[in-house]
Amino acid sequence: MSGRLARAAAIAFAVLAIAGCQRDGGGSGGQRPFRVALLTPGPISDGGWNASAYDGLQLVKKELGAEVSNVQTGTPSEFVQGFRDYAEQGYDLVFGHGFEFQDPAMQVGKEFPNTAFVVSSGSVHAANVGSMTFHLDQATYLAGIVSASLSKTGRAGCVGGIKLPVIRTTFDGFSAGAKSVNPNFVVAEAYTGSFEDVAAAKAATDALIAQGADFVLQNADAAGLGVFQSAGANGVLAFGTNRDQSDVAPATVLASATISIPKAFLQVAREVQDKKFTGRVLEEDLASGVIGFVINPKLADRIPADVQKRVADAQKQIESGALKVGQ
Repeated sequence: MSGRLARAAAIAFAVLAIAGCQRDGGGSGGQRPFRVALLTPGPISDGGWNASAYDGLQLVKKELGAEVSNVQTGTPSEFVQGFRDYAEQGYDLVFGHGFEFQDPAMQVGKEFPNTAFVVSSGSVHAANVGSMTFHLDQATYLAGIVSASLSKTGRAGCVGGIKLPVIRTTFDGFSAGAKSVNPNFVVAEAYTGSFEDVAAAKAATDALIAQGADFVLQNADAAGLGVFQSAGANGVLAFGTNRDQSDVAPATVLASATISIPKAFLQVAREVQDKKFTGRVLEEDLASGVIGFVINPKLADRIPADVQKRVADAQKQIESGALKVGQ
């Protein structure tokens, strides 16, 4: 058996095994249970993007009594295989957690019209395929304001994993926020090419700090730990993304640009369960409450009152539509 076929077989087996182990929600007295699955491109132990998705899956299980399952997939062929395996088992809803799941969702969606497929950070849609667009750049804009207001060097850095449009957008938002305070502020970017290589992220951060960055924003999933390690070792403050990461590095993470992925997942799952789901793009932002900017309470005193007010005022303008980010 070739390596590719072996990997596909392993994915299929994992889907079957996990589904079998987790059939403990919903469905009593012979009634067919509501079934929801999740495909993630990385480990759910990453403390960020994938961990938030898993939290969302567990919230769906708790609130809707759903039978749930999840599996990690790493390549386009595995995305297709994962979607197809769950659909063949009769799952009602399958989340593909990431921009990279768009084409596979559209492909498999045509084959299984009775299953709903939803992509995080996507823009595709069909009758049974939807996407959730998270305007995280609105929150990283606020992080940029803090950086430029407090920086002593006039420089900050951004470290990403793979150079995807959704990652670049968050960095653009950060830069725009910083330049709203200081038009000459410099934001340097680095991409490691991996969402799991902690050492590469640490090395990239070391290099940015050596160039003068005294604030760093990470959007590198599990590899983001390397960013926090470097920042902590060099006495630099960092910003987390996707979830509140102050617990990951309490003395280093000044604030986080967050996505309430559990809230978004629950909303969609409830629509599917109630037979009210329609394929579309759901826009989530600061105004919807799904996007947020959370200051680490242990480091809040590092942000002067006038800077916090500037951030609060900018957030109100973004929420009202008076200030457009990324347009």
